[in-house]
Amino acid sequence: MTALTAPPSRRAAAADPALPVRRRGRSGGPRRGGRLTYAVLTAAVLVSAFPFYWTIVAASRSNADLAKAPPSLLPGPNLMHNLRQVLEEADIGKALLNSLIVSGSITVGTVLCSTLAGFAFAKLRFRGRGLLLTLTVSTMMIPPQLAVIPLFMLIARLHWVNQLQAVVLPGLVSAFGVFFMRQVLVQSLPDELIEAARVDGASTARIFRSVVLPIARPGMAVLGLLTFMTAWNDFFWPVVALSSQEPTVQVALRQLGGGYVHDQSVIMAGTLLGTLPVLLVFGLLGRQIVGGIMQGAVKG
Repeated sequence: MTALTAPPSRRAAAADPALPVRRRGRSGGPRRGGRLTYAVLTAAVLVSAFPFYWTIVAASRSNADLAKAPPSLLPGPNLMHNLRQVLEEADIGKALLNSLIVSGSITVGTVLCSTLAGFAFAKLRFRGRGLLLTLTVSTMMIPPQLAVIPLFMLIARLHWVNQLQAVVLPGLVSAFGVFFMRQVLVQSLPDELIEAARVDGASTARIFRSVVLPIARPGMAVLGLLTFMTAWNDFFWPVVALSSQEPTVQVALRQLGGGYVHDQSVIMAGTLLGTLPVLLVFGLLGRQIVGGIMQGAVKG
C-alpha cells in the first residue's frame, strides 16, 4: 500500500522554490481586479473601439446624414450602396490585392532578415559587430523623405516605375526590425542553449532553424504585425512610385468621394474595406502577441 501524503503547507511551499505558490488576496482567495480596474478597462475598450464603430456608422449613412448636427450614432441602410459606389469609383479589388502582395512580401522579408541579423548581433561573435549595430541603428534617425529622389532615380533606371517591386524591395529590411529582434533574442535566448547545440554538432544554420526560431516566434509575430500595418498604411512612397492603374489601397482611397463636395460616406466605406485585412491579421497573430508580452513581463 502506498502512503497518502498531505499537500504541502503554505510555509513549506514558500520555503521550497520548486513548489508553485498561488498569490492570494487579503481574504485568502486568488487576487482579483476590483470594480475600478474593470471600469477603467471597459472605458479603454470603448474609447479604442469607437473610431471603428464610427467608421461603420459613417459607411452606412448618406453624406447628408453625416452633415446633421448632432449626427446619428446608429448604423444606417446605405452600406451596400456606398460599397457599390466604392467599386465604381476605384478599382478597390485590384488595390486590395496589390496591398496584400506588397504588405505580405515586406512583412515576410522584414521578419526573416531582421531575425537573422538580430541573431547575429545578439549571439554571434565577429569583428566590427558593435560598429555595424551602431550604423544600423543610426539609419533610423535619417528621415525617409531624404531618400525619395535618389530612390526614384534608381527605380527609373531599372524600369520599375509603376511596378510593385518598386514598393516591395526598399522595405524588405528594417533597421527597427533588426534592433527589435536583437533585443528579443538577447533577453529570451540563453547562451547555454547555443553552446549545448554546438556541442551536439549543430551548425549555425541548424541552430537558427531549430533553436532560435521557436524562441523568437512571439517577437516575430509582434514585428510582423507592426510591419504589416506600416506597409499597409504607407501612402507617400506608393503614390510616388505607382500610378492609378496599379494602386495600393491607400492610393486608391484618394480617388473616392471626388467632386466639389467630398462624399464622406463613400470615403468611409472604402476605409472600412481597407481596414478589414488589418483586423484579420491582428486576429491571426493576436495570440502570439499576447504570448510575447507575457514572456517579456515574467522573468525567470
